[in-house]
Amino acid sequence: MKAPPRVLVIRGGAIGDFILTLPALQLLREMIPGCHIEVMGYLGIATLAQAAGLADAVRSLDHRTMAALFSKNAPIDEALAEHLRGFNLVVSYLFDPDGHFRASMERIGVKTLIECSHRVQADQGHASRQLARPLERLAMFLEDTHLLRAHFERGEVVPNRVAIHIGSGSERKNWPLERWLRLADSFHDHEVVFISGEAEQERGMTIHDRPNWHALPLPELAGRLGTCAAFLGHDSGISHLAAACGVPSLLLFGPTDPAVWAPPQPWVTVLRAEDDDLASLDDQRVKLAAEQVVEKMRRDK
Repeated sequence: MKAPPRVLVIRGGAIGDFILTLPALQLLREMIPGCHIEVMGYLGIATLAQAAGLADAVRSLDHRTMAALFSKNAPIDEALAEHLRGFNLVVSYLFDPDGHFRASMERIGVKTLIECSHRVQADQGHASRQLARPLERLAMFLEDTHLLRAHFERGEVVPNRVAIHIGSGSERKNWPLERWLRLADSFHDHEVVFISGEAEQERGMTIHDRPNWHALPLPELAGRLGTCAAFLGHDSGISHLAAACGVPSLLLFGPTDPAVWAPPQPWVTVLRAEDDDLASLDDQRVKLAAEQVVEKMRRDK
């Protein structure tokens, strides 16, 4: 029996960058029937591809043997070389300005390497489309259905459970914490749970005496998000995760362009600060928008 095609996708980057690449993984899964897909990345993030059913295996990009692939003519670990040669197709989002990685792949004997830019341009359409565009060289074209689907199965939704992620990768993209707390207090008949991580902790954004899902492994967080009736947040990786779980969401945008960076799913509502300063978003305006998202969830049940 012929072995199934083997595909390796190498994807580093932050949580949001990785989730924006899931439509490309979905495209590979559909266009190469029966293929075995392995994702090489940062394990804490790459495991999301397995949780979404889009990868059969994951491998760490941080393994010590990987460094030689980025050095000119450096000896390459034979076990790693044999592993990489076993793939029919390697799709790489690595930054390789000197071409050392490509040269290493050629020396190893990798059959087909597709190099994809990890950079997203402001004028080239939605980020997911840009990240999947290099696959067009293999006659694989991203359709709207890939962008709009939920990649993670939802658990049983807890009525009136609202999750609020208080942070993002940049302080400039955050609405002030005290205003999130006031908004949470206005949802008297709801179960409001906060989401935070190490970045928020380092910035002193601490949640006291309130339910808080703090620094959970991402697959576990995805499972919990799937039980939420609504999600409130910013332009962040966790917001992309919530959208990929199918959770009706309100996202506050400031300096980044939602046409490029917002989750594309139709259950996502974006509220953008006109002057790119999130602090200028009025509490009442955010509250009304949040209430509309929650009410939409009730109507759609």
